[in-house]
Amino acid sequence: MLTGRGGRTLDDWLQWQQRVHVLGIDLGLERVARVAQRLDLSQPACPVITVAGTNGKGSTVAHLGAFARAAGLRDGSFTSPHLRHYRERIAVGGVAATDAELIASFERIEQARGDITLTFFEFNALAALDCFRNAGVDVLLLEVGLGGRLDATNVIDADVAVICSIGFDHRDWLGDTLDDIGREKAGILRAQRPVVLGASDLPASVHAAAAALGCPVWQFGVSHAVQRLAQERWTYRGKRWQFAQLPPSALPGALQYVNAANALAAFEALGQRAPPLDGVRVAAALRAVRLQGRMQVFELRPQWILDVAHNEPAAQALALGLRQSSINGRTWAIAGMLADKDIEAVGRALASVIDGWILVGTEDEPRGISAEKLRARLPPSCVDVARCASVARGCEAARRIAAREDRIVVLGSFHTVGPALDWLGL
Repeated sequence: MLTGRGGRTLDDWLQWQQRVHVLGIDLGLERVARVAQRLDLSQPACPVITVAGTNGKGSTVAHLGAFARAAGLRDGSFTSPHLRHYRERIAVGGVAATDAELIASFERIEQARGDITLTFFEFNALAALDCFRNAGVDVLLLEVGLGGRLDATNVIDADVAVICSIGFDHRDWLGDTLDDIGREKAGILRAQRPVVLGASDLPASVHAAAAALGCPVWQFGVSHAVQRLAQERWTYRGKRWQFAQLPPSALPGALQYVNAANALAAFEALGQRAPPLDGVRVAAALRAVRLQGRMQVFELRPQWILDVAHNEPAAQALALGLRQSSINGRTWAIAGMLADKDIEAVGRALASVIDGWILVGTEDEPRGISAEKLRARLPPSCVDVARCASVARGCEAARRIAAREDRIVVLGSFHTVGPALDWLGL
């Protein structure tokens, strides 16, 4: 097993990082900014695109990375959380970091931090920046972990900010109104630098922040738009670019047209530093883009669909996708969620498209809950047919219950979908 100079494996480092700071989440930039400065990570040499929002962040970053690679650029993509292994969070050119690269970065961070304590996510963000610098990437793509204003990714000034959507999630940290949540996410904006507003219904606080900072605004539906054509093909129309007869994204769902368009707008907004994209490269990127756990379909018997939907807007999008892809049999859900999610709202959004619920515990996670507690918070309209202690046992129960013409939907959390992928061996 690979170890660093101090004899620690990657797993040793990750376990230690989860307990070195007194709080699991400690929003604020002072500590992480000081360490970033000591490591000379505060001002990357390449363009930076930071992506925030309640839903759509991962898909937007995936499209950005695919477009960059199609144009011959090496992207450094930082996303969270991961589905199956921590290495997924930090990727160069679409390839996940190695144990050796991560251990080396952690050792440099540990040497630089002195008496400054860092959270697990702050170590994660600094390691990403360190890996990207060492790899000499051409563009940084940073997905915000929580909120925006006080998230560790905001230690870097974005050349282009993207806000995909605003919905209710993480209320304990971000506020109880959409305006409050939007204000926190708009904290990634920088004066006079472009912002891509990825939805037409973003709250007034986001628009106010952009106006106060004098940000050039790229508003979906105004500065850039999608025209759907026959046979799922589409046209992108931006301020400078227009690409016609594009194939659909390889990521499933109608919202991927919007996510792909917002990614193109973000690159347009870079101006002279934009990648050299044309219709051929854009089409190739759309065919090549990959992202696990978002309406991911496996044509088995029964069919399996994996989606990390863990808040109301994501659950509504999943419900729409299920309605649009009807089957002859029944639909079963394997659901596991974290305690700080709006479980009732997720259940309410999906109740009409799920015939039976198999509830699984997520108690191995710090914020996880048992199947029994999950049942208590779901609406009565969600009829459960089994309660299981783990995702693996839930998958076994689903396989026993479902007929070949049915489908099984795994949902509710990265911590549910990841173990399901492992169980399926895919």
